[in-house]
Amino acid sequence: MGILNVTPDSFSDGGTFLACDDAVAHAARLVEDGADIIDIGGESTRPFSDPVSMEDEIGRVIPVIEKLAGSIKVPVSIDTTKASVAKQAIEAGASIINDISGMRLDHNMAGVAAEYSVPVIMMHMQGSPQTMQISPFYDDLTGEIKDFFQHSIDSAVKRGILRSRIIIDPGIGFGKTLKHNLLIIKNLSDFDTLDVPILIGPSRKSFLKNLLKDELKEDSEHDLSLIESGTQAAVAAAALNGAHIVRVHDVAGTRNTLKIIDAINQNRHDS
Repeated sequence: MGILNVTPDSFSDGGTFLACDDAVAHAARLVEDGADIIDIGGESTRPFSDPVSMEDEIGRVIPVIEKLAGSIKVPVSIDTTKASVAKQAIEAGASIINDISGMRLDHNMAGVAAEYSVPVIMMHMQGSPQTMQISPFYDDLTGEIKDFFQHSIDSAVKRGILRSRIIIDPGIGFGKTLKHNLLIIKNLSDFDTLDVPILIGPSRKSFLKNLLKDELKEDSEHDLSLIESGTQAAVAAAALNGAHIVRVHDVAGTRNTLKIIDAINQNRHDS
């Protein structure tokens, strides 16, 4: 899944693809690099970010989706917590909903997903983007996240969403400490019992910067290269531990990483 942020303030590429033509061109490059899904978001969800209005979010994403719908051959997902944005995005050509709130912030989201019969990605987040990184705490990290997903899956099915169209995302960096993030990646296979595909999004996140802080030099090109190396390490570990979809900025690099991991996985049980 290639990331396309149509925002002025996202943590990695805020403002870079705010113009519609720039966003469309970048999406085309991501597809050329091997993206299987393009994930478009019009509202930054970095820690302590402020929400944007429905009108602003629609104004950012819908023109891009409309242009992409007839020009790329991979699905477009809409990264939003607002049912009205998801509905308009689907009508413009999106075919997946990616909701970081797990459909908790807008209770109409499940109805939209069911009405249009589209896959929905439900992420775990402790708190909201404004509060999630203020002392996140768990008595039982994996158990609490699994309980959240089990409840969310059951609720979604009751509201008409087919279980086969549900994807879960444990929410790296969303109400998690550095240790929480590492444990989620290490123990990702614990979520296999939920019997739904698992998405994970470690790309360029702050826990990688924290792990690599002694090597960072406040040189943007050097630091980005270093953080991207960290991203690929996290992607590799997640894929080895059972991730089905990885959400990343660097699609080309990730495709190469996953070629190696797929080869290892195909042979890991051979003598």
